[in-house]
Amino acid sequence: MMLVQDKVAVITGAASGIGESTALRYAEEGAKVVAADVDVEAGQATVDEIEDDGGEATFVETNVAEEDDVKEMIETAVSEYGGIDVLFNNAGIEGPLSTFADYDMDSFDQVVAVNLRGVFMGIKYGIEAMLADGGGSIISTSSIAADSGVMGRSAYSATKAGVNGMTRVAAMEYAEDDIRVNTVLPGIVETPMHHRAAEQKPDRVTRFEVSEAMQGKGQPERLADAVLFLGSDLSARITGVTLPVDGGFLIKP
Repeated sequence: MMLVQDKVAVITGAASGIGESTALRYAEEGAKVVAADVDVEAGQATVDEIEDDGGEATFVETNVAEEDDVKEMIETAVSEYGGIDVLFNNAGIEGPLSTFADYDMDSFDQVVAVNLRGVFMGIKYGIEAMLADGGGSIISTSSIAADSGVMGRSAYSATKAGVNGMTRVAAMEYAEDDIRVNTVLPGIVETPMHHRAAEQKPDRVTRFEVSEAMQGKGQPERLADAVLFLGSDLSARITGVTLPVDGGFLIKP
């Protein structure tokens, strides 16, 4: 029996990186996938790959910073597949690399709109759909930056800490409704965001990599495994958790 057989999974940021890998992993395990992203071409490519492998998937062009887009994403899952069992709020941006005092306010607002407001709306409208359908699992992508901080990424670090806080509140408020709410905290993961950071500050990225207790860079597929676990019945008693998938970054002195 596959882990999420016949479940409906909505995944944002599904065009690349962790979101793409998670969409493919859920489809492999039997889920019907709603892949959401602002990148239409790459997002549709994720859906095409799922369908080519015999799975079911639908693409929805979604800017998670826009309320109407988030509503449409959720409504698409309900209308196409009858409801939502799993929602993975994964879409996010890193923002500019800048010291605190020099941080541009328009850039700050953009990071907050995508990483914090976008996740808030995903949780909010995801809960509404799950209340009508007997429960479900909501997972959001946070970051080790929420706990450790990252120099030059004040807005990013703040929004990821905010995601953790919202997750705990939602988990408490809806536990009796059989809605579980958790986050994953990636460490260094080989994604397009990581590559952009490496181009900006290669020396700093190298220092982060050696700060992980385990050798090698994390791969998106390993994050997808963690998200699959949190969306499956294997984690039926887990809620309000911030799960590091960081190669031991947060425990290494």
